[in-house]
This record gives sequence, structure tokens and C-alpha cells, in this order.
Amino acid sequence: MASVHGLEGLSIGRLAGRAGLSKSGLFGHFGSKEALQRAVLEFVVEDFKLEVVAAALREATGEARLRRLFENWMAWTENDQRHGGCPLMVASIELDDQPGELRAYLVSQQESWFDCIRRMAQKAVAEGRFRDRLDTRQFAFEFHSIGLGFNFSRRLLDDPQALSRARNALDHLIEAAKR
Repeated sequence: MASVHGLEGLSIGRLAGRAGLSKSGLFGHFGSKEALQRAVLEFVVEDFKLEVVAAALREATGEARLRRLFENWMAWTENDQRHGGCPLMVASIELDDQPGELRAYLVSQQESWFDCIRRMAQKAVAEGRFRDRLDTRQFAFEFHSIGLGFNFSRRLLDDPQALSRARNALDHLIEAAKR
């Protein structure tokens, strides 16, 4: 629901209806709409860490980790449970100009995501697979940008080639990191 309607569209009433629960029972569990939104955001972040990040960390090299991270991210975004695409991207757009606890939480998680990508790139540099003095912050920015472009092309433009285009862009990014 958060992927399709955003966090603001995620209401206790709507969730209760979908879950077949009473509004009062669900409200009693969360206490407020904001607590519900935070719980959903925390659940999504933990699921992302488990399904996308943890699985990539099993790879031996930095480059292999980055490639697995990307594939896991694309698969996670396309999962049938996420009808509206990546709920973290939806939340990022919704909360970008909204000060408060939810935005602060999301910012901290997104900074951790960029740091994860950067550390994997640094590992590839240390292994001699990527060039010395690679700007790993720029690499992380571009890596993430490919995912944003994929989501845009796949979700809004319904481009059947979006995934192959994203993979091609990742290949170019990784090759550029080697030179």
C-alpha cells in the first residue's frame, strides 16, 4: 500500500480494511498514523537490508558485491508484493520537503545505503579491481542514479527494456571505475 499510495495515503482505516481487522484494534496497536508510517518504513528498510544488502555481502570481491547488490535491488523493486515499485523511492519523493521524524529516519537510512555502495567500491579499489583514487562517493551517486532511472523507466514509461538498459549502465559505470 505504501508503494502505491505513499506513506500519507497509508491510513489505519485503509490498512484495517485490507487486513480484515477493526480500525480500533489496529489503532490500539500503533496508537497513531505516524507510528504506523514509521513501522512500515522500518519494516521496508529491514526487508531491503535482508533481501538486497545481506545477500550481496556474501560475494567475495567488491565488484561481485556491487553486481549482486544491483541485481538484488532490481529484483526487490520488481517483487510482486510491491505493486507501486520501490517504497523507499516513493517515500523519498514524498518526504523530501517534509521536516520531521520520518524524513530524518529515511535520510539516515539512505545515507547508510550510499555508504554501503561506497564501501563495496572501496573494497574493489583495495583489491586492485577498480582504479586507485576512484571517487567512491561519485560512484555511489551514479550507482544509485541508475536504480532511480530504472524505476522511472520501468514504472512510469513502462519500458520493457528498462532492466537491460540499467544493467548496461551498470556495466559502463564499472568499466569506467577500472580505467
